[in-house]
Amino acid sequence: MQPKFETTVQLLRHEVLTHVAKLAMEKTLDQHKELIPYMIVQGKKPRFRCCVYKERAVLKERVSLACGNDVRGSSGIIQVMQTACEECPVERFTVTEACRGCIAHPCMEACPVGAISQINRRAIINQEKCIECGRCRQACPYGAITDTQRPCIKACPVKAISYSEDKLATIDQKKCINCGQCAYRCPFGAISDKSFITQVIGTLQAKDRPVYALLAPAVVAQFPEADLGQIRTALKQIGFFDVVEAALGADMIVPEEAKELEEKIHAGSFLTTSCCPAFFDMVDKHFPALKGNVSTTVSPMIAAARYIKAKNAHAVVVFIGPCIAKKAEITRESVAGAVDYTLTFEELFALFHATDIDPAECESHLREETSPFSRAFARSGGVTAAVIQSLKEDNKQLEVRSVKCNGAEECIKALRLAKAGKLPENFIEGMVCVGGCIGGPAALNHSAKAKAMIDKFSAEAKVKTIREALEPLDNSDLDLHSHL
Repeated sequence: MQPKFETTVQLLRHEVLTHVAKLAMEKTLDQHKELIPYMIVQGKKPRFRCCVYKERAVLKERVSLACGNDVRGSSGIIQVMQTACEECPVERFTVTEACRGCIAHPCMEACPVGAISQINRRAIINQEKCIECGRCRQACPYGAITDTQRPCIKACPVKAISYSEDKLATIDQKKCINCGQCAYRCPFGAISDKSFITQVIGTLQAKDRPVYALLAPAVVAQFPEADLGQIRTALKQIGFFDVVEAALGADMIVPEEAKELEEKIHAGSFLTTSCCPAFFDMVDKHFPALKGNVSTTVSPMIAAARYIKAKNAHAVVVFIGPCIAKKAEITRESVAGAVDYTLTFEELFALFHATDIDPAECESHLREETSPFSRAFARSGGVTAAVIQSLKEDNKQLEVRSVKCNGAEECIKALRLAKAGKLPENFIEGMVCVGGCIGGPAALNHSAKAKAMIDKFSAEAKVKTIREALEPLDNSDLDLHSHL
C-alpha cells in the first residue's frame, strides 16, 4: 500500500508515528527515540524549514506527543508545539502597497484606539495598540489592509485559541471541544494530538488479554484499495483478537434515541444527538442551559464497547476512527471504562507501515453485519435517517423536523436559536466536522468521493433494517445511557 498524503504535515506525522511504532514493537523506543529526528532529517539540507536544526527541534516535540507525553508549555489531548508555532505571523491586520495615503484617511477615523497613523503618505498600524477589531479594513476604500488572522484561531469554532505574550498560540482547555480543526488547519503543523499508539502496542504485545479493535464506518473511505474484510484481516495480523464495527453500537442506540425524541416532541421540546463528542462538549461548555436537551444515549463507540465487555469481561477495547475528540470522550466520568484506548486513522496507517502489512493484499474476512442506517452515521444526515427509520419500524407517527448541522458553524447557529427559543425544528443532528465523521481531522481522505464511498458501503449491508440487525444480539440488559 503506497502512502498517499494530502499535506506535508500529514506526511511528517506519519513518518514520526511509524518510527515510534517500529521502535515500540522492537522494545527499543526508550533507548532510541532521541534518534528519530535524525532518522527523518538526515544530512545538513533542510526539507521544509529554515534549517535542519529547526526541523529536528520540531520533530523532537512531535515524537514526544507520539509517545503519549506532553510537550513544553502544553497539556490536554490537543497541544501546541512551541518550536513550530514560532514561524506563524502574529500581526493580523497589515497595510499593503495598495495604500494611497488618501487625505480622508478613513482607516484612522475608524480605529477606536488610535492605532493608525500616516507617515510619508502611507498608513501605519501600531501593532501594540491594535485590538484586531477590523474596522480599518472595512473602512479602506482601496482594500489596502489585509487580514492575516492566524489559521488556528480562524479554524477554532469556539474561540478557545489565543496567543500569549511571547506570541505563541495557547489553547484554553475550559473552552476547547477537541474538534481538532486547529490541528488540521495549521499550515506549520504546530498543533497536534497526543497519541496512545505505544500503549496500544504494549497491550498487544503483552498477550494477557484479548484486544478488540472497534472500527468506525468511515474507515471504508480511508483505504479505498481494501474492503472492510481485508482491513479486519490486517488488524488481526497486527495482533488484535477480533474486529467489531462501531456501527453495531449505532444500531443499538438508535431505538433509545428515537424514544427520547418521542418524549421531547410530546413535551413540546426538542432533542439533540449525542454521538459527536465535539458537539456534546460544545453544548456542555458553551450552551450549558441546553444540556437537558442532549440525548442521554451513549455514542455508538461506547455502546459497542460495553457490548464487547459484557461478553468478555477481560477484553481491552481500542476504538479506531477519524476523530480526535474521541480521545477526550473516553475519559468522561459518565462513560469511563468502556473504551481503553483510541487511535486515529493516521495512527492505524502508521501501524500498517510499521508492521509491513498491506490490507489490500490480505484475504477478506467480513463477519459483522450491521444495518445500512448505522453505517451511514459516518456522514452528515445519517443519524437523522436512522432515527426516522427506527420510528417507522416501531410504527410511530411523529412529525420529525430535523436540522442537520453540517459543521461547527451550523451547530452553533442551531444552538443559538434553540437557546433563544426560536428553533423551528425539534431534532438537532450535530456534526462538528463538515461532512460528518468522514471529514474528521485525523482522516486520511477528505475528498468529495468519501461520502459516495460511505453510501456504497451502507447499501452493501445484507441486513436492511435496524430491527433485523438487533435480532441476533443479546443486549437487553446493556446500559445504553450515560449517567452524570
